Amino acid sequence: MRSPSASQAIASPALYDKWFVIAVLCILLLGLLMMTSASIVISDKQMHQPFYFLFKQLVFLTLGVMLGSAILQVDTTYWEKLGGYLLLGVMLALALVLIPGIGHNINGSARWIGIGPLGFQVSELAKFTIVVYMAGYLVRRNNEIRDELSGFIKPMMILSVIALLLLREPDFGATVVVTATTLGMMFLAGMRVRHFAALFSLVIAALAAIAISAPYRLIRLTTFLNPWDKPFDTGYQLTQSLIAFGRGGWLGVGLGKSIQKMFYLPEAHTDFLFAVIAEELGLIGMMTVLGLFLLLVVRVFLIGKEAQENGRHFAGYLAYGFGLWLAIQFTVSIGVNSGLLPTKGLTLPLMSYGGSSILVNCIVIALLLRVDHENRLVALGIRN
Repeated sequence: MRSPSASQAIASPALYDKWFVIAVLCILLLGLLMMTSASIVISDKQMHQPFYFLFKQLVFLTLGVMLGSAILQVDTTYWEKLGGYLLLGVMLALALVLIPGIGHNINGSARWIGIGPLGFQVSELAKFTIVVYMAGYLVRRNNEIRDELSGFIKPMMILSVIALLLLREPDFGATVVVTATTLGMMFLAGMRVRHFAALFSLVIAALAAIAISAPYRLIRLTTFLNPWDKPFDTGYQLTQSLIAFGRGGWLGVGLGKSIQKMFYLPEAHTDFLFAVIAEELGLIGMMTVLGLFLLLVVRVFLIGKEAQENGRHFAGYLAYGFGLWLAIQFTVSIGVNSGLLPTKGLTLPLMSYGGSSILVNCIVIALLLRVDHENRLVALGIRN
């Protein structure tokens, strides 16, 4: 016969969501493998070290894990109090990045602030901050969001300022992600359908006007419809990506055997990593990546739903916001790689090369683990 203590130990739930952790670890490990494969040729050519980008990514990942471990100890209620301060801080950082000498201009875009020998992309922090701020706002102004026009006009005014600063860099991709995430969070908070429909239409019209206002954006919009019309000019990047998809077939050409990563496909280890996955691992590899991201997003939304059911609304909206952000970004990134969407500079979360991205993603994962941990403490009766 089992002792009471043994029975209680067996019945005690785990203090973390194993499927969430499995999805994160699988995406991270597969991302490191494929990022290394995609970057090994260009790394050897430019840096005379085939694993330069891998080592640099591992440094940022280590920093991210250390930072995430510290954040994991912080109660989510503190983030609710910090939302406004974080918003002001990120607005200041977005303004500073536009000042010559402070912001670093790379490939025609001023998106980075130098920190010693390293650079940090402020738009990644802006995505994180808008989720934290909106989660707090939706708790404080929930009735106003549901019933009054002013409830969603106020956050849209703040969003407009952030969007304007992002577009000055310019970073249209980050603007789309931030805007879509904010709208999604307000919809999940119970905004009336007619209000949401009107706001959504207005935002789409504004983004369309912004897209066609700059010649290079208009070219991107028209090129993706028929990249083969100018395969060596404006359609070059997308046609090379589509060639990678075509070469992959069902099972791919084999790990490390991509031809497109050999200076044919620009940004193969960052924005177009999914194209290299398609070429080397084929349809099976693509479906595996899609399945892992779907598993991750579903678990995130379940974590948010449980927090809401426990009356922890800020934590719930926080999880919903991060889930929307991850879902929007990986959907747009894959859509761009496959030619379903116009070319935008968006990475695959947790997979593509990028120090700022991996740092912020680690913070997001740590916060989601904290929300889930607090949910389980409530279930155990340890936390009210």
